[in-house]
Amino acid sequence: MKIKLRKKKLTTGKYSLYIDYYKGSAVDEKGNQNHQREFEYLKQYLYINPKNASEKKENEETLLRAEQILSIRRAEYAQGKYGIKDKSKDKLLFLTYYDKLKEERYESKGNYDNWDAAQNHIEAYVGRKKITFEDINENFVIGFKKYLNKKAKTKSNTLLSQNSKYTYYNKFKAALRQAFEDGYTRRNFATSVKGFAQGETTREYLTQEELQAMAKAYCKHQVLKNAFMFSCLTGLRWSDINKLTWLEVRDEDEGARLIFKQKKTSGQEYQYISNQARQLLGKKKRENDRVFQGLKYGAHFNAEILRWCMRAGITKHITFHSARHTHAVLLLEYGADIYTVSKVLGHKEIRTTQVYAKIVDKKKKEAANLIPELEMDYEF
Repeated sequence: MKIKLRKKKLTTGKYSLYIDYYKGSAVDEKGNQNHQREFEYLKQYLYINPKNASEKKENEETLLRAEQILSIRRAEYAQGKYGIKDKSKDKLLFLTYYDKLKEERYESKGNYDNWDAAQNHIEAYVGRKKITFEDINENFVIGFKKYLNKKAKTKSNTLLSQNSKYTYYNKFKAALRQAFEDGYTRRNFATSVKGFAQGETTREYLTQEELQAMAKAYCKHQVLKNAFMFSCLTGLRWSDINKLTWLEVRDEDEGARLIFKQKKTSGQEYQYISNQARQLLGKKKRENDRVFQGLKYGAHFNAEILRWCMRAGITKHITFHSARHTHAVLLLEYGADIYTVSKVLGHKEIRTTQVYAKIVDKKKKEAANLIPELEMDYEF
């Protein structure tokens, strides 16, 4: 079998790199020769015409990664064909392997960014040492956990939050787990050391009464008010509302619905919206026009949300994302089951949605003690 690195021209102005596995050819009953090939797309991309030094450097790094993957595939083939133990796996740099796994997640923006951020901390932890899989052991894993817990800093030079430690360590563990499955380590070191507990985050939301007050209060930017209220009624993230076009809004006999791709997860969503939510969108325009034209993310609009809250008599620290929390809590309060809420929010795992159920349970507990105690004698 011949294993070669090839490239395919894309309409985006880049080449997509892939591995061509050529298994030879065979002649069918009709005398036609059929070539047997399989392709592995690496999700590695080259600029066709790099415009500056930065793009040229990126091309060099990308090509190097692709050639390293090619070497791995050829070694894996030889190992299987001849029954040879591939000792070269022990010599592969852990960060090279990690980078490959990260690039495989390129299409999932949020996940890719977390892998990238975790990689920065792994690089800081190992320093100039060229850590190979031969160097990976339990002490290495313990050391990285200690580094995240005590030394790792954010860009603003503060220690990492509990959830950041939880996220970055989990990406590190995922790489170790995959390395074990791929035969790079003899033990699954991901299970050797207990990870960080996920921290509880405060999710500010509006009650039904507060949401009504916001609806009546003045907001300086009407597009901001419409978009925020739309998020409260649908649960859409700011990123999805900001990019929403009229092509994604479908007016049907049984009501309006949205057909769109989530920016965070790249998942395709089909979501019905209420009549009031549809009214907030206004009159339909050209298909490729943004629905909420003029909506911007920045300090000015964020500050206006707080001023708008103050005019409504609300002192909570409300952000645009609080609208999504509001939608989830109100759905649960008005009887929606948690599975439905999970689907409406586009969560991949129901445990992500369960935090809202905890909020509702807390409110029920508070409500149980709202009635003043009565003066009475207790007889048993």
